[in-house]
Amino acid sequence: MEGCLKMVFKRTRIEVTDRVIGKLGNDEMTLFVEKEPIGKIRFTSQGAQYELKQGFEQESNKIFTYADVTTNPDMKYVDCDDENGWC
Repeated sequence: MEGCLKMVFKRTRIEVTDRVIGKLGNDEMTLFVEKEPIGKIRFTSQGAQYELKQGFEQESNKIFTYADVTTNPDMKYVDCDDENGWC
């Protein structure tokens, strides 16, 4: 298929810590990303314990998720869809 660009998806780990908002409750904090609950931090005598939904993980006080990201180093977007707001 000459002239066809091939888009490749790559599973990528993305840090979302700066987008996480917490709502404090009884001995726990409910965590949200863009108003969607993603888990809780429970405060116990052993310290903070994370309980995150599938697809999210915590490491070194940071929160990560995974997303399929398009990869093609030579590909450039040259067409815009003004009706749907992307370019």
